[in-house]
Amino acid sequence: MALSDVEREHLERRLQEERVRVIQLLDRSVADQSMETEQDRAGDLTKMPFHIADLGSDTMEAELAAANATRISNELAAIHDAVQRLYRAPERFGICRDTGAEIPLARLDVIPWARTCEEADA
Repeated sequence: MALSDVEREHLERRLQEERVRVIQLLDRSVADQSMETEQDRAGDLTKMPFHIADLGSDTMEAELAAANATRISNELAAIHDAVQRLYRAPERFGICRDTGAEIPLARLDVIPWARTCEEADA
């Protein structure tokens, strides 16, 4: 069963809402990283760490921030791809790429860029 016009319009709105949310999250993440120096983020009074563990903590925080930015960027790309799929082939939108079954509308409402019936692509 293909999506009705109302369902399609709802999912289009949800994708746009998610796009705005993710862009704001990414912008905030980048702004937070660029506004503070490593010294500020660590709360250090000097550039020289007092303990070797401080270096590890600083590195871990930087890697976590980079991983989060990558995850957010990937989510934004998935949303963009979903919008393109919705415009190019609306009759195929909401069809599981693995099984060919319909993705439940409740799942698409929560994760409108979902490509499968399972949670693997969430």
